[in-house]
Amino acid sequence: MITVADICSFLEAFAPAALAAEWDNVGLLVGDRAQKVERIMTCLTITPAAAAEAIRERADFIVTHHPLPFKPLKRLTADQPAGRILLDLIRAGIAIHSPHTAFDSAVAGINQQLAEGLGLGSVLPLEVAGNQESGVSSQGAGEAGVVGNGRFGDLRPELLLGQLAERLKQFLKIGGLHVVGELGMPISRVAVACGSAGEFLDVAIERGCQVLVTGETRLHTCYEAESRGVALLLAGHYASERFGVERLAEVLGRQFSSVKVWASREETDPLQWL
Repeated sequence: MITVADICSFLEAFAPAALAAEWDNVGLLVGDRAQKVERIMTCLTITPAAAAEAIRERADFIVTHHPLPFKPLKRLTADQPAGRILLDLIRAGIAIHSPHTAFDSAVAGINQQLAEGLGLGSVLPLEVAGNQESGVSSQGAGEAGVVGNGRFGDLRPELLLGQLAERLKQFLKIGGLHVVGELGMPISRVAVACGSAGEFLDVAIERGCQVLVTGETRLHTCYEAESRGVALLLAGHYASERFGVERLAEVLGRQFSSVKVWASREETDPLQWL
């Protein structure tokens, strides 16, 4: 029998909580560790549609990239959307686990997958985790035996910015993205950081990168990148991470072959290109 504890144990090994940001809320957020698990759904965010799907499909366990709850709750009522979702899932006996930023930084996490999907070589973290001595590196090491936030690597041969943008669109299966920089700009070193990660601009420049690939960032970060001669490829927060939870469903399905695992079929990007 597969239990909530079994799934949590695997996810902790796959994306160790020690890799998560200090502000994050990762791990088992709702549920009974002794509960039997026969059906797992992964998703990027537990939206009302995703929650309804999990209940309708009789899921026992949701692995959501974005935590719910994220911040401490003083009360749990149906007066607010998050409270209503949590109450519905609790009534349905569905456990919730979030690996979030630990999954971003894990050895086989979203940023590593994104770097590999772009064809980068010699991939390393943009920022080395400060807890390397704790043994985390044995769970998720880069090529030099280190783990941390984001990734950067080299393109061989180099590409023009416009060519790299097309490669990114193909990998993420999206029809458009935002670009800061000249499309004819030669690119040989690339930084990647999924989600909303404009704060990595400085370290990307320190690592000698000509472009930072992320989901979204502030307008002023775009101006700053432009003024410093560094390109940005902004694929959208959803697109930059959704593929990761789809692949996580495949990983869980292989690990727990007796369990039905699927990535939510109902959640969609709230932002659309027209």
